[in-house]
Amino acid sequence: MRLTAIDGADARAVQAALPAALDGSRPLALGFAPDASDTVPDGTAVVIATSGSSGIPKRVILSADALRASAEATAARIGEGQWMLALPAGYVAGLQVLARSLSAGETPVLLDGRFTAEAFVEATSALTAERKYTSLVPAQLRTLLDAAGDRRVKEALAAYDAILIGGQWLEHHQRDRAEELGARIVSTYGSSETSGGCVYDGVPLDGVSVVAVDGELRIAGPTLASGYLGDGELTDRVFRTDPDGVRWYRTGDAGDVTDGVVAVRGRIDNVIVSGGINISLDQVERIVRTVPGLEGAVVMAIPDERWGEASVIFAATGAFDAEQAYHEARARVAAELGKHARPAQLETSPELPMLPSGKPDREMLRRMILD
Repeated sequence: MRLTAIDGADARAVQAALPAALDGSRPLALGFAPDASDTVPDGTAVVIATSGSSGIPKRVILSADALRASAEATAARIGEGQWMLALPAGYVAGLQVLARSLSAGETPVLLDGRFTAEAFVEATSALTAERKYTSLVPAQLRTLLDAAGDRRVKEALAAYDAILIGGQWLEHHQRDRAEELGARIVSTYGSSETSGGCVYDGVPLDGVSVVAVDGELRIAGPTLASGYLGDGELTDRVFRTDPDGVRWYRTGDAGDVTDGVVAVRGRIDNVIVSGGINISLDQVERIVRTVPGLEGAVVMAIPDERWGEASVIFAATGAFDAEQAYHEARARVAAELGKHARPAQLETSPELPMLPSGKPDREMLRRMILD
């Protein structure tokens, strides 16, 4: 089947085209212009272009069955109702907000323009159904928490039956703060290859299986992507079928599963070797983000003449003492991981580069380091 290109930044266009995509009559290309040679299997609903934070472009093929299975499993876990879209519709989390709304027979409310606390309040007030849902990334939640002194923001946070948070690690203190304000937070884990979040608060959705093999999380179930458009080699490497005929997605994430609860430790490949010692930058970043003022910080690798590699903290400037925050971050990292893991420097700028999905643009930061 041939693909129809839709601007993923145009949520209304995606919303209008989605019913035909889900019935298999008009598969969509989101985030890229397909070539004439780009054809997809019957049953394909969308192909999503994503590079995440790695900078490696991928075009993920999602079937209508996979998207429906994800929407139905979400409804079975948290209920169904009307959704508010605050994420780009060209990313899987935003696309799923629209798919869940369609599955529930509800019209979603679209947050127009830049995400602000005021825009969130306005969009929330437009919801009319008894049960209300939305999906955010941690940076958006932080914006709302910073503005929660406004009674309207607090009431809007508490208006939802569930607020799904995904895309990045959610700090415990941020979740605690949101729940103190009455928000019902659900931390999700997943990717475009799993039709979005498929693990909620550590527990896989119905029909989804998660195992750890040699420290890597692998996922099976009806929500898996069909593969990658135009890249059979990558498809075969990432999606593996075991002797029992079960198809597994190799996530590239380190983690473990204990008594059915999934714990994600970070990217397997996001490790540096400093002075001969392996250091997980994901672990360092999570600790750094517990420091006041560095909640949205990003930790990246930098070359180091003495140790081979070291790490640097990138943070947006704000109402905090950068030097004090830097020393506190080093102290906390040393206490939990050892002195060898301490970041070597802190760089601040008025704003960090961000992807449209709300995640930090790590590839841009890598280029800044190289420059």
